[in-house]
Amino acid sequence: AALPWKVPAVPLSQEEVEGELSELALGLFTSRTAPLPLACSLTHEAVAQLPQQDLAVFRRLPSQEKVEQEDEEEEEEEEEEEEGVLLDAESLQRCFFNKLWEICSRRQKQMPVLSTCPSCPWLTSVHAIRNTRRKMEDRHVVLPAFNQLFGFCDQVDRAYFAVFDGHGGVDAASYAAVHLHVNVARHPEVTRDPAAALRAAFKQTDEMFLRKARREVRLHSGTTGVCAFLVGRTIHVAWLGDSQVLLVQQGRALVLMEPHKPERQDEKERIEALGGFVSYVDCWRVNGTLAVSRAIGDAFQKPYVCSEADVASHELSGAEDYLLLACDGFFDSVPPEEVAGLVRGLLLQNPGGAPRIAEELVAAARERGSRDNITVLVVFLRDPQELLRD
Repeated sequence: AALPWKVPAVPLSQEEVEGELSELALGLFTSRTAPLPLACSLTHEAVAQLPQQDLAVFRRLPSQEKVEQEDEEEEEEEEEEEEGVLLDAESLQRCFFNKLWEICSRRQKQMPVLSTCPSCPWLTSVHAIRNTRRKMEDRHVVLPAFNQLFGFCDQVDRAYFAVFDGHGGVDAASYAAVHLHVNVARHPEVTRDPAAALRAAFKQTDEMFLRKARREVRLHSGTTGVCAFLVGRTIHVAWLGDSQVLLVQQGRALVLMEPHKPERQDEKERIEALGGFVSYVDCWRVNGTLAVSRAIGDAFQKPYVCSEADVASHELSGAEDYLLLACDGFFDSVPPEEVAGLVRGLLLQNPGGAPRIAEELVAAARERGSRDNITVLVVFLRDPQELLRD
């Protein structure tokens, strides 16, 4: 029988397996309106069973590696040896789906004891539009059930949120949205130093995408990104490029980060120290100015466009209102200092409108002249009704 999702034509590397299969499973469960904690738990159980098998059985057959020119075939084989075994996507996904089926069938007969991992019921609002651009190149991730997806049971609540703003195509943004949080979860320091895990995950995701780009020559895109990783009572943020995260506390915006832009003096000096220069001939530019100085992907812009993320951490006091993550399509029209007043005004107009606040913010940015893709993600850290009483 056909699988319930579209099977990609390209093979997978072993380092891509967990992210790609998890994304497929979560998409399947979401389409069937499964509660996210349940979907994450089922996905984790199925993924965890895969290493019990030798993934080499899914290695591409020689007939699948044929190319038109003999020299291209030799080059591909050399790259495969350097980067590890490539796996046939269809056979691997069919095996994975069968695992999901077995697990769901077993749980129908006998539900296991529910996990005691804490999970805060985060109220989130997210909205994204293509706007006047020809393509939608933004991606976002809302993962409040981080513990359930990765099997953490240490009584520390974790949640992950991210916005990725692609350029030159959507491939890099889509790739980061699938793999970056997996790389965070699998980093050996994630429980002791979450900020370090975030920084390393950006670098690792970039390296993975560049390896994929060498296998698939059409992948020339890049993406900026911003992530918020809530661990217990601490928010850890990491970013590349000009996507931003804003923390609002009692109606006042707190500065957690400074976006990377080529016109920043330190970024300009970094590029020039590598032998490059900020010019007007870059493929991705805004009003004649180099649009990105740090990103995942952009293979032909390395090392000038680097993937070294900056990180920051903030201890929560309980007085914080919400987090807002957005791409430059929003912040270029709505300055950070105006966000708190705009959100409060929208909530006063519609006190029960918190679930749609991101949609209202996107509309505001568009009305102010934004023509770019716009993505806004709001994570409320306390009851929105309390914000109106402050």
